[in-house]
Amino acid sequence: MGRRKRPFYRIAAFDSRAPRDGRPIEELGYYHPLVQDEEKQVVVDRERVEHWLKHGATPTVTVASLLKKRGISAKA
Repeated sequence: MGRRKRPFYRIAAFDSRAPRDGRPIEELGYYHPLVQDEEKQVVVDRERVEHWLKHGATPTVTVASLLKKRGISAKA
């Protein structure tokens, strides 16, 4: 997402059998790296993220580090 020189990323849950650019199961939040305010840089629905982690979702390395910033353990 975003545009040239203005990145914006969505954090979502995907089925591993779906195509790479397929439709997500559920959008869980977003990451906006250019925002100066730390609280607004990473916004996630904590309850839903923990739900997906408990049901076996494995976050990417980048998403795991973003979740760690928010105090969410990727090994839930």
